[in-house]
Amino acid sequence: MTTASSPLRSWIPPGWMILLGILTAIGSVSIDMYLPAFPAIQHSLHSGSGQVQLTLTAFFVGMLSGQLLYGPLSDRFGRRPPLIGGLAIYIVGSIGCMLAQSIEALMFWRLIQALGACSGIVLARAIVRDRCDPREAARSFSTLMLIMGVSPILAPLLGGYILQVSDWRTIFGLNILFGAGCLIAVLTVLRESHQPHPDASLRLGPVFASFATVLRDRDFSVHAIAGGLAQAGLYTYLAGSPFVLIELFHLSPSAYGWVFCVNSVGLIVASQINSALLKGSDIHTMLHYGMLGVVGGAAVLIVAGLSGMATLALLLSGIFVFMTSLGFVNPNAAAASLANHPERAGTASALMGTLQYGLATVATFAMGMVHDGTARPFAFAMAGCGLAAWLVLKLFGLRREAPLEVAHARP
Repeated sequence: MTTASSPLRSWIPPGWMILLGILTAIGSVSIDMYLPAFPAIQHSLHSGSGQVQLTLTAFFVGMLSGQLLYGPLSDRFGRRPPLIGGLAIYIVGSIGCMLAQSIEALMFWRLIQALGACSGIVLARAIVRDRCDPREAARSFSTLMLIMGVSPILAPLLGGYILQVSDWRTIFGLNILFGAGCLIAVLTVLRESHQPHPDASLRLGPVFASFATVLRDRDFSVHAIAGGLAQAGLYTYLAGSPFVLIELFHLSPSAYGWVFCVNSVGLIVASQINSALLKGSDIHTMLHYGMLGVVGGAAVLIVAGLSGMATLALLLSGIFVFMTSLGFVNPNAAAASLANHPERAGTASALMGTLQYGLATVATFAMGMVHDGTARPFAFAMAGCGLAAWLVLKLFGLRREAPLEVAHARP
């Protein structure tokens, strides 16, 4: 190796991590690309805006329920077989979405699509935990956010431009191609990181006992719930912003994509600053500062809602601060949640993802129930998620860095 190439190799992620970042982005691709198409879907399938939002809620339900399956399966059979099966399900679900002729059919196939998509998210986290110690895992999660962060930048922009030249079904056609590309990459590139354990039972009793063991760990519970609440704020933004920004404030789908792009860049930059700061700090300190940023964004959103006439500038400012702060919250909350469970990384990752999407489902459903044609439900729901996340960490989080087990790094 030449000295000129060494600095380059020092910041370029290894191939397996790039692939994990792409797999983690599969959920984002499936959500962000079709958000600008909400009005078009509503018109095409003769449905209401609330029904179109329910297609996103159906996706969240699939994400939260499917992860409970992939975690135990991956601890028993290794990471690759469940991942391959999940990607195949995702492709089938995407085909169904593209061909759907009613809003009810689209809801169903979005559920199936999510049941496949969640395999990439839960197993990518488990593979990182297989190969990294807790602090390095937090840095790796920051790297994954850099790679997967390309999706929130490009996906809504691409979705908006597709709508200018084609219809919303083409968006799901691209989902099919994306899933097929991921499946081919996993089959040809990704090596197994967790040896199968034939003695690991898949019967309901032992599986639920394993879930209970993980939940009894305070480090896991506090950080998974706090991180999940903050993440629920992000998904509230995903569910509510098309109506607020496109219909209420009359942004074009392409302009909406650019707003999405700016927020995604903020999150990506913050995640990379987090990775750099972790060289001299611990994950709990960085998580604390990230939560303070989330509270700051929530405060701006509350002011926007209480003003009686939420201005676009206030909303966009609050959203940007909130989203950027997640670059510090997400990787450190995930690393802290998984730190004490190297032998159950799949189960712990699945449970963490289920909590995340369960909270997101509740938040988006509640926002839909109080929909009043203004931006207030959106602003208050997003802010409420952020404040609840901060309170959980403040009231129940440890005042010192918890002892973290160190896993042996694997090539």
